[in-house]
Amino acid sequence: MRRLVIVTGLSGAGKSQAMKSLEDFGFACLDNAPPVLARPFVTLAEEAGYKNAALALDVRTLGPFGDPVAAVDELGAAGLRADVVFLDAEDETLIRRYSETRRRHPFGENGVGLAEAIAAERASLATLRDRADVVWDTTRLTLGQLKDRIGTTFAGADERRLRVSVVAFGFKYGIPLDADLLFDVRFLPNPNYVAGLRELTGADAPVVAYLEAIPDTEGFLESVFPLLDFLVPRYEREGKSQVTIAIGCTGGRHRSVYVGRRLQQHISETTAAQATFEARDVNR
Repeated sequence: MRRLVIVTGLSGAGKSQAMKSLEDFGFACLDNAPPVLARPFVTLAEEAGYKNAALALDVRTLGPFGDPVAAVDELGAAGLRADVVFLDAEDETLIRRYSETRRRHPFGENGVGLAEAIAAERASLATLRDRADVVWDTTRLTLGQLKDRIGTTFAGADERRLRVSVVAFGFKYGIPLDADLLFDVRFLPNPNYVAGLRELTGADAPVVAYLEAIPDTEGFLESVFPLLDFLVPRYEREGKSQVTIAIGCTGGRHRSVYVGRRLQQHISETTAAQATFEARDVNR
């Protein structure tokens, strides 16, 4: 195990969001885990081939569910160095977050108010907070800033890069369900009706030459390139880990393939994102 992270802290301070971020960075994750399952989970993650794992421990469960401090000690005794991250926030912020979500605080049983529940949780977590390697106050952090801090601290450069998937598709086969941006290039003349081009694709030189001879092709790209230059770094700044750009034509074989390849090339050359290309329907 190359990296093992244990996330803990106050309820409402961002533990679930931290775990989602670690999952985006390729960590094997187990959220809200009873401490007794910490060592078995790491063993399973190792057997599955994961090099990085993260657990968010449920600190309310003692007795047969285990003690979080003892779980950290057990991992250390097994030769597994865990980075313990403790997330905190001001009481007023925690109260506001719980009021907005209308969730019940885990220490708020028997009619206990939010302020009293937060105080009780702080007291129960004091020992674990003292053992933490990192303590972060999330009071004024956005979700994107929290993810960026997690990525900078625990993930490598490749894991932190925004992944942009450019997918060429045919409208006759349906729009990709995961599309974040969609462009329709059916306004361009269809090579499918040009002798000698029907059996080729938008990756073949004759089709490329045909489409590049049409002024609207370059005009469209000159409009879309600046839009992507604007959007991609802002998606990354806001903490998105994956963006899918769908390019559609009638059959997904010629126009969308050519345009999709050009967009993937542009993103790779002009941004820090990791851009891939898929011609979804080219063999249909």
